[in-house]
Amino acid sequence: MNPYAKLTFSLSLMLGTTVTISSSHWMSAWAGLEINTLAIIPLISKSHHPRAIEAAIKYFLVQAAASTLLLFSSMINAWHTGQWDITQLNHPTSSLLLTTAIAMKLGLVPFHFWFPEV
Repeated sequence: MNPYAKLTFSLSLMLGTTVTISSSHWMSAWAGLEINTLAIIPLISKSHHPRAIEAAIKYFLVQAAASTLLLFSSMINAWHTGQWDITQLNHPTSSLLLTTAIAMKLGLVPFHFWFPEV
């Protein structure tokens, strides 16, 4: 892999993490998570081995499903509270979906089957 491309993807990872941590709005947090996802996929699949490509596809599919749950959670919360603020997570369904999305993204116990293969 080109050193400039590797540097660009590493800087994108840092940018996505910074955006996610510093966000106070659900959409900016989601955008930071998507920047991280799109920056890590080329780093996973840089060796053109079929197992690396399979791992990158599994990673993308799980992260896309978790991002969808995160957006759905924020939409339910905004529907019930009228706010898109991260600190106003009051609805129980929204809290459950957000916890599920974060558990999927981190590969925690009920959603950990994809993690060792990637």
